[in-house]
Amino acid sequence: MKRRIFIFLMAISCLLWHLTGCTRADRPSSANPVTLTIWHVYGSQTKSPFNTAIDEFNNTVGKENGITVNVVSVTSSSAIDKALAASVNGEPGAEELPDLFTAYPRVAQIVGTDRLLAWNRYFSEEELTAFKQEFLQEGYFDSQLFLLPIAKSTEALYLNKTIFTEFSTQTGVSMEQLQSYEGLFDAAKVYFDWSGGKQFVQLNDFYHYAMVGTKAYGGEFIREGKLQLDDPAFETAWELLARTAIYGGICLDDGYAATRWKTVEIISNIGSTADILYQPDQVIYPDNTTREVEIISMPYPLFSEDVSGAVHRGGGLFAIRSSNERKNYAAAVFAKWLTEEEHNLRFVTEAGYLPVTDAAFERLLTDPELVQKENYRQLYETASVMIREYSLLSIPVFDGASDIQSRFEESVKLVLRAAHGQYTERVRSGEDPEIVLNELTDDSLDMLKQSFYGAGG
Repeated sequence: MKRRIFIFLMAISCLLWHLTGCTRADRPSSANPVTLTIWHVYGSQTKSPFNTAIDEFNNTVGKENGITVNVVSVTSSSAIDKALAASVNGEPGAEELPDLFTAYPRVAQIVGTDRLLAWNRYFSEEELTAFKQEFLQEGYFDSQLFLLPIAKSTEALYLNKTIFTEFSTQTGVSMEQLQSYEGLFDAAKVYFDWSGGKQFVQLNDFYHYAMVGTKAYGGEFIREGKLQLDDPAFETAWELLARTAIYGGICLDDGYAATRWKTVEIISNIGSTADILYQPDQVIYPDNTTREVEIISMPYPLFSEDVSGAVHRGGGLFAIRSSNERKNYAAAVFAKWLTEEEHNLRFVTEAGYLPVTDAAFERLLTDPELVQKENYRQLYETASVMIREYSLLSIPVFDGASDIQSRFEESVKLVLRAAHGQYTERVRSGEDPEIVLNELTDDSLDMLKQSFYGAGG
């Protein structure tokens, strides 16, 4: 009888251990769940492939492990930078720091590495080896991996082929001409005249243009955390840009190109491959008439036939290190799920990004049928050309990089807008257009230096 009671008690004990004892205090579970907040940049609140991926995680692996990822904000990278700074500095009305956020490496300085979770504590060496190493290395700060790549991109040229075809037919400007910056900018000036004063192209990042252009012409735009605005190679790239912008062919307004596409304020832009998410299939004119259009992508324009280059970009996933180890572990579970081949491919191909592991990368480039939408498939064909033939440059990280990049963008637009206004006014008053353009182009570099360094550079 005693033996039966002993066996019964042992069975009860084993059952209780199974139900409670095997749940570690430092691990989330259905009985002891964890919710992680996240800020990210992938799409909008209502149209976000990343939100779709998060929902899938929450309903599968997250549910099994007691982990819920809650999207708090979908916004731009610059807005996340500012919100993080406000949170860290305790500014009035600032949001509480999220558990997870996507951002560029530069934010490590804003947040402070002492607050960040080191992913290499939760990923094995074998798991980290699976990543494309040029993407992974960008996330290391000394020996700690604070930024985990989840999606990467490069830059491409997008073109409203429908309207360009009309423009080309009437002016003789060919699509092949757009393969180089010199040809692109010449086309922009012709389009400005043909369209009655509309801009042809918008560059979403003048900082990237300057970095790639200076490199292509044999110089270095950034050296030891300083912009080399006196480098002759930068001056060459600047003159090419300034001459076209002062004439009127380049959009110098703030913000990204998405809304200007829809209202035909521009018919091309240079930006992230992820911009495919915002390309319209129809445009609307001032009289409210709409028109179906075809948008295509082309490789990043060349500065020199001998040098082909573009930046590789896209932030990564950061986590705030918690005193609650269950949250840290939950963040790692989500990060590993997101970077697994199937999940990563599904997310990136719906958002216009590139995957982050070698296996997923190779699969995407060799199996175009993975991509369902025709314009997305065409974009990945463009990207595959660049991956094979271009040097992909990473954006240097240094103290104050975020602030310097922002001030450079502001200074470029400020100087070129002012110069374009002067050009228009002086030509209207009867001065020779070529003489005025040459004078303002020559002066613009000095004005840029005054504006940038005057702003604290």
